[in-house]
This record gives sequence, structure tokens and C-alpha cells, in this order.
Amino acid sequence: MAGYALFIQHRTKPGKRDDVEAVWRKHIKPTVAANEDHVAYFYGFGEDPDSICAFQKYPDREAATAFVKTPQYAAYYEEVSPLLLGEPIITALDVQWSK
Repeated sequence: MAGYALFIQHRTKPGKRDDVEAVWRKHIKPTVAANEDHVAYFYGFGEDPDSICAFQKYPDREAATAFVKTPQYAAYYEEVSPLLLGEPIITALDVQWSK
């Protein structure tokens, strides 16, 4: 199954990971749950107490672009930005196969 995926790494300000997760739960979790274009979505913590990783799989690049243009994503980004140490590291993948 081909598709398009994003691997996202966030660095939070020291001690702010739980605050970032609360903002994610408020805005992104329900939006992703309702979005049929999220074929898969994983949200987790790295070993570093100030790191968060997310993996998102979409049917295509256009679906990923559409998601970040939603009002829910804009509200999330505005609220979460002050809690992060800069922009996330985003790796885009043209999925060749998945199970």
C-alpha cells in the first residue's frame, strides 16, 4: 500500500512536554480521529523528556497539505508554538509499502 507519510520530531521547552500533549489532545487528537485521510497516526514520547514524535500516514501528499490548512491545526499551532523549542523536524516519505 503506497501513500505519503510524515515523521515529525518536536523538542519542547524544558518540562513542557505534558503541556504540549494537553494542547495536542485538545486540538489534534479529535481532528485526526475524525479525518478519514489519516490512514495511520502514532503519537509518542522519546527517551528524552522534552521530545515528542509523531508518524502520520496519508493516502497522498494533498491530504497531508489539506490537514495543515484546517482551522483546528491553526488553533493547535498558535497555542503550542510558545511551548516548543523552534520548528519541528519533519521528514516526508513517499511510502513504497506498508502493512
